[in-house]
Amino acid sequence: MKNLSRLIFLIVVLIIVGGGVFLATWDIPAPSRTIEKELPDERFPK
Repeated sequence: MKNLSRLIFLIVVLIIVGGGVFLATWDIPAPSRTIEKELPDERFPK
């Protein structure tokens, strides 16, 4: 039973480390959509 729990722990650690490496090396593309918002003049003090 001790070996089984060690194996499960090792698998969980490898999944976490693998996910961290994946997120660290993943080249996420930047958003390319232009956002335009009209702000009313009343929001800014003179």
